[in-house]
Amino acid sequence: MKRLEPNSPELHSADIVAANVAKLKTLFPEAFAAEGKIDFDVLKQLLGGEVDDREERYGLNWHGKRKARQLALTPSTGTLRPCPEESVDWDTTQNIFIEGDNLEVLKLLQKSYARKVKLIYIDPPYNTGKDFVYPDNFQDSIKNYLEITGQVEGGQKVSSNTEASGRFHTDWLNMMYPRLRLARQMLSENGAIFVSLGDQEIANLRLMMDDVFGESNFIATIVWQKKQSPQNDAVNISDMHDYVVVYAKMSKASRQDPAGWGRNKLPRTEEQETRYGNRDNDPRGDWTSSDLTCAKTFTERPNLFYPITNPVSGRTINPSPNRVWAYEKPVMLKLIDDKRIWWGSDASSTPRLKVFRAEVDDGVVPSTWWAREFAGDNQQARRELRELFPEGDVFDTPKPLSLLGRICEIATTSTSQDVVLDFFAGAGTLGHAVMESNRRDNGNRRFITVQLPEPIEGAAYPTISAVAVERLRRAGKSLRQSTEVPNLDLGFRIFKLDSGNIEPWDPATKDVPSAIAKAVDNIKADRTDDDLVYDVLLKTGLDLCVPIESKKIAGKEVKSIGGGVLFTCFATKIKAADAEPLALGIVKWRDELAPANPKECRVVFRDSAFESDVAKSNLAAILKQHGFDEKLIASL
Repeated sequence: MKRLEPNSPELHSADIVAANVAKLKTLFPEAFAAEGKIDFDVLKQLLGGEVDDREERYGLNWHGKRKARQLALTPSTGTLRPCPEESVDWDTTQNIFIEGDNLEVLKLLQKSYARKVKLIYIDPPYNTGKDFVYPDNFQDSIKNYLEITGQVEGGQKVSSNTEASGRFHTDWLNMMYPRLRLARQMLSENGAIFVSLGDQEIANLRLMMDDVFGESNFIATIVWQKKQSPQNDAVNISDMHDYVVVYAKMSKASRQDPAGWGRNKLPRTEEQETRYGNRDNDPRGDWTSSDLTCAKTFTERPNLFYPITNPVSGRTINPSPNRVWAYEKPVMLKLIDDKRIWWGSDASSTPRLKVFRAEVDDGVVPSTWWAREFAGDNQQARRELRELFPEGDVFDTPKPLSLLGRICEIATTSTSQDVVLDFFAGAGTLGHAVMESNRRDNGNRRFITVQLPEPIEGAAYPTISAVAVERLRRAGKSLRQSTEVPNLDLGFRIFKLDSGNIEPWDPATKDVPSAIAKAVDNIKADRTDDDLVYDVLLKTGLDLCVPIESKKIAGKEVKSIGGGVLFTCFATKIKAADAEPLALGIVKWRDELAPANPKECRVVFRDSAFESDVAKSNLAAILKQHGFDEKLIASL
């Protein structure tokens, strides 16, 4: 039975470097030397003209970019601790709220959710000189996080990214870059990311997103009207809009290309439907008319400049001097014969093409202009928050539900259990919008939202994360009272970022006997069995909402996770006499559950629980005899 030490790879988050190297080795085995290291000269030869090794090249560079890239590749040693007592519908919900530094959380989620997220929406700090910028400590980010949030004593202070710092843009880029790199790993191949931002960093964001996602995967920059009217006290020009920048994990090369991200169309509005009528009682039904010419001259398209005859009045008609017909003459004559041309009620109007409602798609292609009537505005967002929090203002800059609802409408489907991620959750609008979207179309979308417990001075709630949790709780309660949709998931599981569950070995300690005693029972004293279970889920790549069953076997509590994919027993005492009944009980339960790949089932125990090496080896031997892979039997 393998014991997982504090430095074991299994106890860290996904090792992205190792995964990337493995992919390269599969694609280009000849580029690896005998010692397993990459020979870049060979790799360059294999890639040919695709390699750009010029010293000066186009792109975005700043001080700290290399370190920021390395920060994304450094595994986290932290964990996510479950909080069932603070959650809503813990046993049934598929939604997740995580309190913690999103950089560490994204690292921890890599194994469980890599390439599984359909939509990422983030509303990061706008870098105005007032907003909090997440400070990242390269050496010990978990310790840094606990100090910043006041969970352990420390001298660090939450501060603003002021222009006086001299690194105004640099600090923001260094904060965003590693998070975007990790976010890309989590997107499914047909997923997309939407980023809200103002003018302050929009140029830098576009270049950074090109760097991370690839210029060819840029989809659009949406302009969202965030205000109803201009501010007369604006210093120069009153800003009325923000941006939503959209990139795909892999964009479609053409309309016919099935791979990559594809947006949904929006439903037609009542106003759009009223444009159709049937003024001539055409048996093909309602229609509207469209221009039958295009903006080209006779010189440019002589084949499209010709006279046509009105079959009703006999009048000959030519296009205007600076325009031509939209179709060549044979096609035009066929349209006339098929009575698809509207000549006006008295046959004297300029001819127009009849477009029948029955032949038009029920959906409308989204545009890049989102007016407040279409996607809400700041005033609506504040009103929505006040309705949930009548006791007073709790958050300064929420986004409206309409904006997030439109994004869900365009980028997700109602029946595919699409995972939606927001790692700058703020007041929790995205989670609320997912609940509302599911209520509207009886969908089964899931959300994962992450928010730092950033302090709020003088507010009713101590932190922004507390506001988000309460908003989700109240929104779910309100929707539950007002909807008749069955089985609507209005709950959420809460997890909190913390240091790892295993006591690390301190090589500099002077109290060696005490350190040895800790190494024997290396699980931290304040950690529960559930803490260990969910840590194992993260490390083995299982969903944090996977079904978990529990039963007593040989007097010990054993958990089956994911229908027998994983078994855990974190009892504190396992005697030699317990080994056989415990092992056989686990084998019997596995056989009853009948997982798809029984040879891939994992089993994890508490290492310090075994009274002797005999108890441990006997238990492992029995499991192995009954089909468990020895490499998948481990202890913490």
